[in-house]
Amino acid sequence: MELLWQQRRRNTLVAWPEEVDERLEILVRAAAAAGEQTSRSQVLAALVAAAEAHPETMAELLHAYRRLPAGALADGNTRDDLPTVRAPGPRRTTQH
Repeated sequence: MELLWQQRRRNTLVAWPEEVDERLEILVRAAAAAGEQTSRSQVLAALVAAAEAHPETMAELLHAYRRLPAGALADGNTRDDLPTVRAPGPRRTTQH
C-alpha cells in the first residue's frame, strides 16, 4: 500500500513571522516528546492534511490569525518541558 507521506515531494516556499516559525519548532518538539521522529515538513503536511476545506472554517482561521497581536505565541514558544530537536543541515537564518 502506498502511503501519502511517502509520495513524490514538492518544495514550497513559506515565508512567515519568526514567532510562527518558533511555534512550528515547538510542534516538532512536542511530536518528539510523544516518541515521534519527524520533521518540520511532516508536521506542516499533517496539519494541512487534517484541516477542513470549508470556506467558513478557513475564513475563521484566517481572521483569527490576522487578529493575533505581536507576541501572542511567545509564551507558548518557550517550552522547557519538551526535548530539544536539532534539524539536520545548516541552521536557518532569517532575512528581512
